[in-house]
Amino acid sequence: MKIRSTTISKKSKLKAPQEIQPPIDWEVRPGGMLVQKRIVGSDPGCGSAQIINIKVSHDSCHHQLSLPSTSTFGDLKKILARVINLETKDQRLLFKGKEKGDDERLDMAGIKDMSKVILLEDPASKERKLIDMKNANVHALNAVMRVRTEVDKLSHKVAAMEASAKTGIKITEKEVEALTELLMKELLKLDGIEAEGEAKTQRRIEVRRVQRFVDILDGLKLTMSSNRFDRFDQDVMSTVSITTEWITFDSGVGSLNAPNHEQNSTKITQDWERFE
Repeated sequence: MKIRSTTISKKSKLKAPQEIQPPIDWEVRPGGMLVQKRIVGSDPGCGSAQIINIKVSHDSCHHQLSLPSTSTFGDLKKILARVINLETKDQRLLFKGKEKGDDERLDMAGIKDMSKVILLEDPASKERKLIDMKNANVHALNAVMRVRTEVDKLSHKVAAMEASAKTGIKITEKEVEALTELLMKELLKLDGIEAEGEAKTQRRIEVRRVQRFVDILDGLKLTMSSNRFDRFDQDVMSTVSITTEWITFDSGVGSLNAPNHEQNSTKITQDWERFE
């Protein structure tokens, strides 16, 4: 009995190429909800995920956000960046006492509806902001000091003009207006300086100082206008003479003496004429 032998050749197994998943595009719906961007023509039912509400605590503030449960903590940071104006790189998200990475999914981390997440600002970010704020305040304080130097120069002119007005030295209204305009320019410079802390206090002091000088010049201008009208009235009174002349008429009208009344020449009698 012959046995037919067959040779079985083992074919090499080829690995199927892995399917490359396209990157997920996200969009923020009205109300702050982050959802996967829908492609036109796609099936609305596919790829649907449960929408959950998350409570985020940041310092003394609390925020409630809605987004798909399959979102990542990085997606949550993007929404928070718009809500609290804090960049994603400066955010630290903690859930159950542990910091979460940007690539971790919410549902895989155990996030459920109405779960609470704590948001902390990175300490390096706080330190950087303090340095930036300090530099900004120094810059603002230097700007206020430059304005103060210019106002000091103008203050001497205001004092000299005020002294001239008191001693009777003639000053023109044009000079007063020119000096007032220079002070108003410095006031506009102060208004454009953004300052905090000590720089803000010094700016407020300088603003009041400039306003006081402007008030002094306004008072000088008002006094000059008043004196000009007084001199005008005196000149008019000195050139105009008022005379009173009385004209006497024959009838006595216009005279200080009453007219003489002549006796009436008409005689009234009581003789009655009889008619038949």
